[in-house]
Amino acid sequence: MLANTPSPPYFAVVFSSVRTSEDKDYNEMAKKMEDLANQQPGYLGIESARNEIGISVSYWKDRESIMKWKNNADHLLAIKYGMEKWYKSYKVRISKVEHEYGFGV
Repeated sequence: MLANTPSPPYFAVVFSSVRTSEDKDYNEMAKKMEDLANQQPGYLGIESARNEIGISVSYWKDRESIMKWKNNADHLLAIKYGMEKWYKSYKVRISKVEHEYGFGV
């Protein structure tokens, strides 16, 4: 399902990753992080897809909301486990959405 975002401007955090073969506790942590992000002020939604490369795009009201999420204690723990167990590599990109258009949304 596509995220229901407001009219721009807002921000997008693009998390691109390559996974290891380790799956223990990954799905549980991913679900916990999605639920926790949903409770954060400024969070607008998320869209994700995974094949050889996983891409998750979360949408946020402003940069301050993104930084608060980045520094959330539970999120920091998930980042630590991700680097130790679940990801071979990842990259985070933050961008400002200034325009959007679509069909059937």
